[in-house]
Amino acid sequence: MDKTPWRNLETYPYNRYHPMGEIYQWMSQISEKYTEVVTQHFLGMTYETRPMYYLKISLPSNNHKKIIWMDCGIHAREWIAPAFCQWFVKEILQNYKDNSKIRRFLTKLDFYVLPVFNIDGYIYTWTTDRLWRKSRSSHDNGKCFGTDLNRNFNASWCSIGASKNCQDLTFCGTGPVSEPETKAVASFIEKKKEDIVCFLTMHSYGQLILLPYGYTKNKASNHEELIQVGQKAATALKAKHGTNYKVGSSVDILYATSGSSRDWARDIGIPFSYTFELRDNVLERGHLPP
Repeated sequence: MDKTPWRNLETYPYNRYHPMGEIYQWMSQISEKYTEVVTQHFLGMTYETRPMYYLKISLPSNNHKKIIWMDCGIHAREWIAPAFCQWFVKEILQNYKDNSKIRRFLTKLDFYVLPVFNIDGYIYTWTTDRLWRKSRSSHDNGKCFGTDLNRNFNASWCSIGASKNCQDLTFCGTGPVSEPETKAVASFIEKKKEDIVCFLTMHSYGQLILLPYGYTKNKASNHEELIQVGQKAATALKAKHGTNYKVGSSVDILYATSGSSRDWARDIGIPFSYTFELRDNVLERGHLPP
């Protein structure tokens, strides 16, 4: 790892991609600097025994608060996602004191943010193969590596849009929730599900706001409301950045998938569950946005 290019949080460059070591460091610095609103919590260990941490952003309040969960980087090569998670945290922390809208938000809601879900895979994209997607677990006596963690959840597991061949990009694992990373996230969400109002998982690329389902043409019971909320987000994004985001269920506007975290979250009763496919939508840039 390079020597750290920044001394303190003031000079942390949010407009570039950071290796995992720097993201770990950023997490601990952010929770030291903003102790009144941010705490860092252990979630579990990855296959290669690295710790997974999430940040809890919370203003003290007497209300019983609902939770918004957000994870980034379940697919290793989608670097813009962990960069987005860090940017999101920075925006809240730098503005919550002066911005009444953010403060009002934080009196009613807590944010739980997992900046990098697939840590082993992310590190591998820095050291070895920039376009690696999966985790790094070993299969078939070391003949192939990695599970697509977003095909490993217990939502119609491996029925469609996923593969049982460990060589494949969309390998669904040896069974539902077979991977330590998936297990860590799923058991945490399961424990908190009564309080989680919204589950967000950030990906790239394509500028889409995807709602359940990927494994069936059937619609969630609150499909209309999911669409409306997604449309509001798309409208806000367009107003701010001029970017066009398309809203719809995964099977309708992208492709069929099973075992995704978004579908699983909706299935266990979390009312709002979305996958964001961030920029770009320029094919040749794809997973390599500037």
